[in-house]
Amino acid sequence: MDFDVMKKVPVSEQDPQVRATNFDEVCLGYTKEEAVLEASRCLNCKNARCMQGCPVSINIPGFIAKLKDGDIEGAYNVISLSSSLPAVCGRVCPQETQCEAQCIRGVKGEAVSIGRLERFVADSAKEMGIRPQLPADMVKKGKKVAVIGAGPSGLTCAGDLAKMGYDVTIFEALHKAGGVLVYGIPEFRLPKEKVVAKEVENIKELGVKIVTDAVIGRSLTIDDLFENEGFSAVFIGSGAGLPRFMNIPGEQALGVFSANEYLTRSNLMGAFSPDSRTPIMRAKKAVIVGGGNVAMDAARTAKRLGAEVHVVYRRSEAELPARAEEVHHAKEEGIIFDLLTNPVEIVADENGWVKGCTCIRMELGEPDASGRRSPVPVEGSEFTIECDAVIMSLGTSPNPLIKKTTAGLEVNKRGGIIVNEAEMTSRAGVFAGGDAVTGAATVILAMGAGKAAAKGIDEYLSKQ
Repeated sequence: MDFDVMKKVPVSEQDPQVRATNFDEVCLGYTKEEAVLEASRCLNCKNARCMQGCPVSINIPGFIAKLKDGDIEGAYNVISLSSSLPAVCGRVCPQETQCEAQCIRGVKGEAVSIGRLERFVADSAKEMGIRPQLPADMVKKGKKVAVIGAGPSGLTCAGDLAKMGYDVTIFEALHKAGGVLVYGIPEFRLPKEKVVAKEVENIKELGVKIVTDAVIGRSLTIDDLFENEGFSAVFIGSGAGLPRFMNIPGEQALGVFSANEYLTRSNLMGAFSPDSRTPIMRAKKAVIVGGGNVAMDAARTAKRLGAEVHVVYRRSEAELPARAEEVHHAKEEGIIFDLLTNPVEIVADENGWVKGCTCIRMELGEPDASGRRSPVPVEGSEFTIECDAVIMSLGTSPNPLIKKTTAGLEVNKRGGIIVNEAEMTSRAGVFAGGDAVTGAATVILAMGAGKAAAKGIDEYLSKQ
């Protein structure tokens, strides 16, 4: 293999025209030869800046050094000290703005492909039957901790607490554990059985119990967990599943969806499968409103379900919040980007079904105090995109159920739970993290919050 040490070892992907018709994983990952070659590019810096860019503080030079020597088990053990979901992170974390953005190799060339190497190690360890282990010196604490939500923050918090010796039970509202990993991120980016289910099994092997179909605030309250179930602390990692809409005329038309609902039907309930009993809109022409990663996921899902897809976003490509890789993949798959464009009305036919999305052209105005240029409508520039589905991807907020059923739990104006530096809420012994605190953010930031909360819970209970 020809090799330029200043450039990343390329990774194989499905052909765009082929993958746009299936839900198989787009990126095929490194072979062992490719992974070892890419690992050899690491400079093994003494003061590794890449670790400063990692929200869960993985010893990146440490695991790459093991991989250089072909020691996959050793590399996996190094990662497992810090991360409970390496096969997930290797696929969906925005490494280009985190660890890889800090890589010294990237100053004069291309950064080391840290994410691809993490994915390779995690996948290889799984194939080899290697599993995370409890610390040999772990002592059982004899205390129970409840975790609400089996998403990235909850799974991370539970895994770390189990390694500290706590008896941990996760209460998950849905019928499968994984949170946004199972209902939000599509199969072609994150395979459910091959990856997510295996990572959840690893958490369970640490001794964590998972109770599904348990809606905290309905079946049990937080007060019940303390008073009747014997838990000494509670972590809220319930995510942010309440979708936002634009409140424009016609938004109640049939064929208007939130990206949250649309993706949940496909990802969690398998509606993309021809023999699925879960209905999903198979549009002929779909408009996706928004420019984040969720918008890209919805757009690429609609494409695979047979639609011509337009992404409508009110700013320019430079301001698109989605990962550059996701935008690149979407364009390769034939998705059309209508930028500097904003919907003003959904047009319905006589039966109440969507037949078009009226938009207005935008231009970027002068920078505000933060330096960001706000979009301004161009008068008289309205036009209509004919379509039979509109999918709103405008972000989500935390569900208010837990707040409504938990006295003394303070939230901010967006519904996010307020926490201190140790991730503890206004209720003693109740901690929170991830999207339930911040609103919709990334998987790795949610994991970082879960990790910080586990440390905070341990410190709190150790003082009891």
